[in-house]
Amino acid sequence: MSSSIASRLAVYKTPPRFSFAPSSNSFRSPLLRLRIPSLQPPISPAARRISPTICSSFVAARAMADAPDAGMDAVQRKLMFDDECILVDENDGEVGHESKYNCHLWENIQTKHMLHRAFSVFLFNSKYELLLQQRSATKVTFPLVWTNTCCSHPLYRESELIHENSLGVRNAAQRKLLDELGIPAEDVPVDEFTPLGRMLYKAPSDGKWGEHELDYLLFIVKDVSVNPNPDEVADIKYVNKEQLRELLRKADAGEEGLKLSPWFRLVVDNFLYKWWDHVEKDTLHEAADMKTIHKL
Repeated sequence: MSSSIASRLAVYKTPPRFSFAPSSNSFRSPLLRLRIPSLQPPISPAARRISPTICSSFVAARAMADAPDAGMDAVQRKLMFDDECILVDENDGEVGHESKYNCHLWENIQTKHMLHRAFSVFLFNSKYELLLQQRSATKVTFPLVWTNTCCSHPLYRESELIHENSLGVRNAAQRKLLDELGIPAEDVPVDEFTPLGRMLYKAPSDGKWGEHELDYLLFIVKDVSVNPNPDEVADIKYVNKEQLRELLRKADAGEEGLKLSPWFRLVVDNFLYKWWDHVEKDTLHEAADMKTIHKL
């Protein structure tokens, strides 16, 4: 084979060498030049200098959005992560403790069957009117719903783990009436709460949160001074029986955007009016049944 033919064949056997010039956005080869249009606007020298800062800010913002407490205000964040609820089985036997955050994740409720102890206070004045509260807009579960006087949890601490005569739960109720409604402890002595019963229920709040509680139902008749905490309570009102029935009617009809908490509605539908009669007759102790756990 002649040297001239061999040299021409070598050109086709050797792959053409491509190079990429970022500054010109072009591929170059001995055989072609292909212009690639830019997919982004040119970056100015000033933008290049600040881009590390922009990237850091973006990463930080993304991390905040993905954080488990994203969207919570500071007060609710502290309560959700610092407070530890008492985990129980369906017979109210203690099986552990867990953060309020983990206890209220609907995924944990559904897959791990997390059940925690709770209480619901029904406080009546001397006119036998029931004090209701509307939960604040910043509450993680069931914001802005109307409910009974106070609903919360005994915490995993010595004073609220006392079993005798439900003393731990009554101590927790006194604490939360002060926290949420500004009711002084001396206005609601723990020995004046009457535990009437227990119920077990489960209720979703939204796609992420929910309740699964073994709820102690506590009644008390006292005239108290009330100074609601806006971090916890949006509004309050006293109602008599007829006013409560009208509230239920509006909630059922979807009027005024009015909503009731699921646990309050369960108590209303199953117990409240007959117990209210005992309130008026001063015979609450006759209605008490702390042996039964009502599964509703």
